[in-house]
Amino acid sequence: MPAMMIMWVVALVLAVAATTHALQKKLAHGTGPEPDGVFWDAFAGLVVIVPAILVPTLAWPPAGLFLLLLAAATAGGTILGERRFERVHAAQPHRRPGFADAAARHQEVLARWRRYELDPGQAILFPAMSDVANPRTAALLRAMREAENCRLTAGTDYAAAVGRLEQALADAEHAAGVPAEILSSQART
Repeated sequence: MPAMMIMWVVALVLAVAATTHALQKKLAHGTGPEPDGVFWDAFAGLVVIVPAILVPTLAWPPAGLFLLLLAAATAGGTILGERRFERVHAAQPHRRPGFADAAARHQEVLARWRRYELDPGQAILFPAMSDVANPRTAALLRAMREAENCRLTAGTDYAAAVGRLEQALADAEHAAGVPAEILSSQART
């Protein structure tokens, strides 16, 4: 009898959690609840939930109250857990205000820097842009690392880090003697 009760408890908890999750997802996060989808999710859950409560209750009546309370606690726990997950997910870096603009600027700066690293002509003309012994180039690499860390870490000022990266690249280009014509042509592409 105890093994059978454990089986019904496990079935009940899993069915309530899955049904609550499916219904909450459709009702709270969908573009609009589809009545058929909501009905079938609820029906599928109840096909397991109702027998998981009734069968043990018929064998031992006090089990019914326990299983009803367990079902309610499981549904509540599932809802609270999903809300907590949503709060954590909303705090992720890519959801921060201004993140998309900063990310676009970051990519532009990296593309500009890559020209000095990947274009042999630019590497020959401006070797200081690849020389980490050059203090401006070393500062540029530190700014790149900082911007990347800020991109991945919530609670940081990513836009400010990208601004420092832009300034570090401009300083490194100036120190390397990159002519203004090349800088203006890079800004246009």
